[in-house]
Amino acid sequence: MTQSDSIAYDVVVIGAGPVGENVADRTRAAGLSTAIVESELVGGECSYWACMPSKALLRPVLARADARRLPGLSRSVRDPLDTAAVLARRDEYTSHWKDDGQVQWVEGIGADLYRGQGRLAGPRTVEVAAPDGTRRVLTARHAVAVCTGSGAALPGLPGLAEVRPWTSREATSAKSAPGRLIVVGGGVVAVEMATAWQALGSRVTLLVRGNDGLLARMEPFAGELVAEALTEAGVDIRTGTSVESVKREGGTVVAVTDTGDRVEADEILFATGRFPRTDDIGLDTVGLEPGSWLPVDDSLRVEGQDWLYAVGDVNHRALLTHQGKYQARIAGAAIAARASGVPDLDSGPWGAHAATADHDAVPQVVFTDPEAASVGLTLAEAEQAGHRVRAVDVDLATVAGASLYGDGYKGRARMVVDLEDEIVRGVTFVGPGVGEMIHSATVAVAGRVPISRLWHAVPSYPTISEVWLRLLETYRDN
Repeated sequence: MTQSDSIAYDVVVIGAGPVGENVADRTRAAGLSTAIVESELVGGECSYWACMPSKALLRPVLARADARRLPGLSRSVRDPLDTAAVLARRDEYTSHWKDDGQVQWVEGIGADLYRGQGRLAGPRTVEVAAPDGTRRVLTARHAVAVCTGSGAALPGLPGLAEVRPWTSREATSAKSAPGRLIVVGGGVVAVEMATAWQALGSRVTLLVRGNDGLLARMEPFAGELVAEALTEAGVDIRTGTSVESVKREGGTVVAVTDTGDRVEADEILFATGRFPRTDDIGLDTVGLEPGSWLPVDDSLRVEGQDWLYAVGDVNHRALLTHQGKYQARIAGAAIAARASGVPDLDSGPWGAHAATADHDAVPQVVFTDPEAASVGLTLAEAEQAGHRVRAVDVDLATVAGASLYGDGYKGRARMVVDLEDEIVRGVTFVGPGVGEMIHSATVAVAGRVPISRLWHAVPSYPTISEVWLRLLETYRDN
């Protein structure tokens, strides 16, 4: 097929996950014709193998944990979880791995969907290889947006493929609970899946390389509190432990560690990082390295290109669905502005065409028991960035709303205050139910709300959010 046979659009989006969908939504809202290309399921990783199924697995676990902290309920929830019912509800939330509803949404915004592998074939050109072998060439008058996301990285252990290891995909879509499960890793996927499958009946061993503990990118106390709770739940946590080899003996997985220990299980999950899905999208045709992360400016335009955007995980700025969707809104607005000939984009910090929050206000919730939630900079990150800061810590259990939430409540809050500007640089909450509190912290950090003004944001009594008052009082009095 020649260029003259191609189909022209204003914008072509490669990848129909939440990020690609949001780019298409914004460009269509601006009146730009848009094609979106997807090689798997419309809705992407988040809908079928990550956010939605993992949280569907975890919600009953956390609800039961909360109930067990309350007299009048605790005796009623002593029995094990109904694993089959939990998995059935998970299947409902993944639409049984069918994307009909998502396809209807794409059609509803007026975008054209092309199924198949999308590859760049030179500047502003995307070739789509459909499952039936046919090929189409799409050209973009204004922009191509790469929204292909990331995949689970596996270590280069010999014989690993024969072991048939789990990645995050298998861990969130498994049809039954393995009797024994090894989880390799100490990050978000590792601790969430250890939480879920331990509660659903598996005996879990968590192998963590290095001695930084769990959730090493958060404040240290976050990983400590989560590790304490996982251990109490029955998870065998081994830090400073690397897997040197794996094999299957019959139906049993055997992992041999650097200390020579043999750990046996029915399945092994590697939660050891992500890689960009850019190896087979034609980057070489535009002078870029296949398989590489794609560096971008704050409008999400790829460095050195005036037509190519990389949005979401592929740019390696913040590998979180909600942050990718935020980037998509910014990118869509920037594409539309440039297409309409706007001479100067609003690209300064916090402008309409700048994804500033990627640097200063990234929120995240880890759905373990206790939950861990953070936004902005940790104390160590703020100090490394050269800010003159002070950490303010409060025991969450001292807040009336927390003690009412459940007997024996354990939690902690930290606010990192910039002493020059007297604004909040970062906040971390750890404790049951704190995930729903993090947006208040996100507003404070993204809005650069002065400490003096936060005094006038009155928390309702008795809620866990009253911790804000405790944090401010501690900062004032010390």
